[in-house]
Amino acid sequence: MPSQSSARHAGDPLSGPHATSRTGVVWDVLRRALLDRSERAGSASLEVLDMGGGSGSFAVPVAGLGHRVTVVDPSPDALFALERRAAEKGVAHAVRGVQGDTHDVLEVAGRGGFDLVLCHGVLEYVDDPAAGLLAVSGALRPAGGTLSLLTAGVGGAVLSRALAGRFTEARTALAAPAGRWGAGDPVPHRFTVARLTTLVTGAGLVPGQVHGVRIFADLLPGTLLDGASDGVEALARLEAEAAAHPAFQAVAGQLHVLAELPGEA
Repeated sequence: MPSQSSARHAGDPLSGPHATSRTGVVWDVLRRALLDRSERAGSASLEVLDMGGGSGSFAVPVAGLGHRVTVVDPSPDALFALERRAAEKGVAHAVRGVQGDTHDVLEVAGRGGFDLVLCHGVLEYVDDPAAGLLAVSGALRPAGGTLSLLTAGVGGAVLSRALAGRFTEARTALAAPAGRWGAGDPVPHRFTVARLTTLVTGAGLVPGQVHGVRIFADLLPGTLLDGASDGVEALARLEAEAAAHPAFQAVAGQLHVLAELPGEA
């Protein structure tokens, strides 16, 4: 089974020429969630857990906003890259990396100590997504915390296989409970909004905002945007405007759900 962080490290979501169009939606939602949680906690500096955060593509920018981030990842190489990246950005004092996965996250990171938990590109790779999410959500403060959940979407896989002319694989992904297009599919689980909502509720969380991510970006040839800054910016605006529409969420490459652990106001 691939590492729980493999989806995160295939490409850095916050760097590269098309980063804004691919992950701008997630980053915008995350920044608002951090601000909202800071106001409710009465503190400018939050304790943040990044599950499967690997080399710190989200953790380091979050630390740059003044928060303390613990990254749990099974890969020693990714954690070494995290340490180097945090040092380069001047936030080494605010970033801690520990080796682990969803099975032992509460042992290595602690239970109930985090204001916000990122679980991005993780549930696709765990054997039991419900158990994995329940473990990760246990790290949230019992008085109330926020979960940022990013997973692969079924609709995006169906659409991409169909556009590649692999119609049988598209039909297989559409019908399969886990959204897989065949035995060679490297992603064990893909999700619909309904399935994610059920998982979030089952973990004792209240689902909130849902956004489609990489609705168009993954379907466009890279050469279409190479060297065209205006095109990248226009695509990012289109992704942001389409993200909240259920029709586009249904065909998004990824789904992002923000959820709350009920607690004190």
